[in-house]
Amino acid sequence: MEWVENALSTRRGMVVIGGGAALLAAIILVVYLKNYRSSIGASSSTISVLVAKNLIQKGAPGDIVAADREYQVASIQEKELQTGAITDPGTLRGLVAAHDVYPGQQLSTVDFVAAAPGALQTSLNGNQRAISIPIDAAHGMSGQISPGDHVDVYAGLNQEGAGGARPVIKLLMENALVLRTASTGAPVGSVVLRGRGKQTAALAFASDNGKIWLALRPASGARPEKVGLMDTSALLALRPVG
Repeated sequence: MEWVENALSTRRGMVVIGGGAALLAAIILVVYLKNYRSSIGASSSTISVLVAKNLIQKGAPGDIVAADREYQVASIQEKELQTGAITDPGTLRGLVAAHDVYPGQQLSTVDFVAAAPGALQTSLNGNQRAISIPIDAAHGMSGQISPGDHVDVYAGLNQEGAGGARPVIKLLMENALVLRTASTGAPVGSVVLRGRGKQTAALAFASDNGKIWLALRPASGARPEKVGLMDTSALLALRPVG
């Protein structure tokens, strides 16, 4: 009967081992399913990132891209995020586009680089234009104005009329921003100003066909001044101002 007892003991041991193996397999399955669900949840999670709303051309200042909201916020799956994806428009401050960024493309720190000191593009927006005009030292206040100053621009021309040509002076631009002077990168004997709309064309015409004067404005508290067309009659009619 001893061999029968041994057989029963062995069978009971196998049942215990089998039960333990089944329990272990069940535990492994539960852990696997939990990890699988977690991985599925992680892969489907989204992050809000900035996406180009329109074409952002190479050299476009990040400050203007942010200020003009040339982006839209999109929810992107985490696995689809580009390297350096931008989530905060403040990140664009002081940067310029390194290349064209197309509509629907994620904005990334890879697409933007630090703006070069004094880059003209960082000062232009909308219908603003930078224009370089030749000007002599006296009329252009050489050595007296610097980038960041604001000036009034006067144009002197000869106006044709029935009695012939007469010299006139007109206020052409008011509160124009000085972008560069000869000491800061403008060609010698010139100054770079920021114009707006037709002002730029008018400035170019006056520069080629007459004489340009720059008048420095106060750094703060400057008041607008109504200045009509100045000619001999208007000059003689002026009252002295103390």
